[in-house]
Amino acid sequence: MATQAASVNIGIDDAKRAKIAEGLSRLLADTYTLYLKTHNFHWNVTGPMFQTLHLMFETQYTELALAVDLIAERIRALGYPAPGTYSEYAKLSSIAETPGVPKAKEMISLLVEGQEAVVRTARSIFPLLEEVHDEPTADLLTQRMQVHEKTAWMLRSLLEE
Repeated sequence: MATQAASVNIGIDDAKRAKIAEGLSRLLADTYTLYLKTHNFHWNVTGPMFQTLHLMFETQYTELALAVDLIAERIRALGYPAPGTYSEYAKLSSIAETPGVPKAKEMISLLVEGQEAVVRTARSIFPLLEEVHDEPTADLLTQRMQVHEKTAWMLRSLLEE
């Protein structure tokens, strides 16, 4: 992670802010990777559930597009640059790319895994946030976790017989 550009004095020391920014950079990478995967599946889904999934995936990738902005802006507010390239995201993300075009049911399973991966990444940052009382970041992560857990549940329900 690059060093901060200007002095930031918000009551959290530089080393802790850097660690939080690193965690948020991983979250940003996961979120952007999931955005790209969801958008890809929106374009390429086929089968009897096409209309339902096409619209559902559009709603999800639109929400993710807004989320990446919020996460990046929080990194900037902490005084650090937000990662913004595919190569950085590939190094930071816990979500693997999906080669080819899977069948609709596999797309749903992969998106459940992606949603849950984002939740795990967000959750991993909480101990540090609690230690330094970084409520703004904790609030952002709580909101993100709620969205991703609900989306995973909705997607998972489509896999039940």
